[in-house]
Amino acid sequence: MSEEILINITPREIRVAMVENGVLQEMMIERTSKRGLVSNIYKGRACRVLPGMQAAFMDIGLERAAFLHASDIVTLQSQMEFGRNKTEVSINELMHEGQTSLVQVIKDPLGSKGARLTTEISIPSRYVVILPYSPNTIGISTRIEREEERHRLKEIVLKHLGYTGQSSVEQSSDDANVKLETFSSTQSRTGKVNFGFIIRTAAEGCTEEMLCADMDFLTRLWKDIKEKEQTAKPSSLIYEDLSLVIRTIRDLMGTTIEKVRIDSRETYVEVISFAQKFIPDLIPLIEHYPGERPIFDLYNIEDEITKALDRKVQLKSGGYLVVDQTEAMTTIDVNTGAFVGSRNLEETIFKTNLEAAQAIARQLRLRNLGGIIILDFIDMTDAEHRRQVLRTLEKCLERDHTKSHISEVSSLGLVQMTRKRTRESLEHVLCKTCPTCSGRGTIKTPETICYEIFREILRESRQFEIENQQVLVIASQEVVDMVLDEESASVAQLEEFINRPIRFQVESSYGQEQYDIVLT
Repeated sequence: MSEEILINITPREIRVAMVENGVLQEMMIERTSKRGLVSNIYKGRACRVLPGMQAAFMDIGLERAAFLHASDIVTLQSQMEFGRNKTEVSINELMHEGQTSLVQVIKDPLGSKGARLTTEISIPSRYVVILPYSPNTIGISTRIEREEERHRLKEIVLKHLGYTGQSSVEQSSDDANVKLETFSSTQSRTGKVNFGFIIRTAAEGCTEEMLCADMDFLTRLWKDIKEKEQTAKPSSLIYEDLSLVIRTIRDLMGTTIEKVRIDSRETYVEVISFAQKFIPDLIPLIEHYPGERPIFDLYNIEDEITKALDRKVQLKSGGYLVVDQTEAMTTIDVNTGAFVGSRNLEETIFKTNLEAAQAIARQLRLRNLGGIIILDFIDMTDAEHRRQVLRTLEKCLERDHTKSHISEVSSLGLVQMTRKRTRESLEHVLCKTCPTCSGRGTIKTPETICYEIFREILRESRQFEIENQQVLVIASQEVVDMVLDEESASVAQLEEFINRPIRFQVESSYGQEQYDIVLT
C-alpha cells in the first residue's frame, strides 16, 4: 500500500493530509490561535473539589477549568502498587482546594467541556514512552508481533535500567495496543532513576544504541520538567508538546510511508533537522514541494475536505451514508439509494453493506469522529453476511491510529462502537453552529412565522392599550413577502379586528425566524 503525507503550511494554520493509494484517509489541522493541548503538562491548581462527582476542577491557565477524575490521580501508594483500584479512594483524600499538582492533558476541550487531565504523566519520544510514576514497569506494543523481537527489545530496556528480577505480573494497560509487565528489581546498576517505559511500534528493528539514547533523552527531559515545577507559578505551562508537523513525523512515520511532501522551505528545514537528530533513516523520504500548484491539489484534497463536511456520503454503487453528529453520539445510516443489484435483494443489501463498511472506516478517520457511534446497516437475514460485514469493518479500522471498539449487531440490527476522542472532529474545527437554526438543522417556514406574528399582535392588542397607535412588524424579506402576498387577506382581517393599521418593514440582517413588533 502506497502512503504519502502532504503538509500544507500557512502563517496561521498547519494542515496535514494522510493519503493512501491516492485517496485522502486522515486530516489534521492545527491553528495558531487554537493549538491542541493534548500531552501538554501544567502545574495545575485545584479550584473546586466535588465529592459527588469524584473529581476536581483544575485551573491550568485556560478559559475553562479542566476536569480531573479521582481515577486519573496517581497516589503515593499507587506508585508502589501497580494496578491499585483507585476508584476506592475518595477525591477528598487525594485533592483539596488550592492544592497544586503536575497534570497532563489527555483530552482537548471539546464543545462546552474543559480539558480532561491526568496526573499519570507519560511523555513519548520516537521509540519509547516514559512513565515517571510507574516504576518497575515495561510495556511493549502488541503491534510488534515477532516474539524474538519483543524479547530482544525488552532485554535492552531491562539491561539499560539495571533490572535483575524476572517478570512477576502481566496486566493490560488502558491502551489495548500495549501490554504492561511489572518487574521485581534491585537498585539500578547504572545509577539511573527507576522509571517505567513503553516500547513503541517504531522501535521494531532499531539498535540498542538508538533505544537507549531515546530513554536517556526522556529521562533528562523529565528531570528538567521537575526542576521547572519547583519554580513555576500555579496554573502555568511546564511542558508543551511538539508542533503538529513534528508530531506527525514522530508518530505516523512508518515502514509503509513512502514520501513526505512539505510546501514550506522553512518547515522543511526544521523537519530535516529533527530527523537528523532522531530519525536519520527517514531523511530520504522527506522532500520540499516547490510547485506553483497548491500541494493539496495533487490529490483533490480540498474537494475531499468539503465532502467530509457534508451530511451525505455517496457510495460508488449508488448507495449512500447519512452521517449525523450530536452532543451524545454520532449515527451513520446506510441506504441502498440508486443501487438495485443484479441478482436478489439479499445480495444487493450485502454488497451495499460491504461497501458501506469500508466507507465508514474511512469517514471515521477523515472526520475524526469519536465517542459513541451507532451504525445502522441495512438489515441482513443471513448470519454469515452479518459476520463478513463486521469483519470488513474491523479489518478496515486496523489501519486507524486511534483506538476503537466494535460490538456485535444488536437485537435492533445496529452496530454499536466507540472510538477514542482526544481532539475536536473535523466539522467542529472548520465549522460553527448555524446561528439561524442553532444546530437543529431545520428552521420554521415563513408561513409558520406569519401565524406567530399574527398571534403576537392579537396578544399585545389585548394586553396593552394601543389606541391611536399603529403596529409596525420588522421581519425578514421572506416573511414580509409572504405576508403581503399570500397572507394579505389575513392581514386585512386582523387590522379590522384590532381596529389599527399594521405596517411591515424588511430588515435584511434578520434571520427567517427573527421578528419584532413595535407600537408606534
